Amino acid sequence: MIDYIGNRFQLITSGAVLTKAGESFPLRLLKLNNELEEIIDTYHPDAISVEELFFNNNAKTAINVAQARGVILVVGCRKGIPTYEYTPLQIKQSVVGYGRADKMQVQKMVKTILKVESLPKLDDTTDSMAAAICHAHSAKFAEKL
Repeated sequence: MIDYIGNRFQLITSGAVLTKAGESFPLRLLKLNNELEEIIDTYHPDAISVEELFFNNNAKTAINVAQARGVILVVGCRKGIPTYEYTPLQIKQSVVGYGRADKMQVQKMVKTILKVESLPKLDDTTDSMAAAICHAHSAKFAEKL
């Protein structure tokens, strides 16, 4: 969760919804749904930004990620929050200035842009911070059109 006022970013909070690996997948999706609703009810975000699915070689993982993204999109709709999707290339371009940037470059820029001492241990959390920065840049640009 970030604030973007003027041209200044501020990290409000970050984290991840963690589920147990042995738990049934429907219960894991339900936990994602419930915790995301709690986060929205607590912080009242103006928008949700989500990275579009990049299909890798592991189809099972891609399907599970797609289902989790579906939960996020539905919760956003149900709560009346505009939800925006960005490709990995768009996110990297927005954060680093180069669409083929590697993970380390993105992490370094997220840390710099948000002015934080350290980043979360989970790469997924840092990726979500990058998606939020991308949306903030995109939304600010759209306001000027």
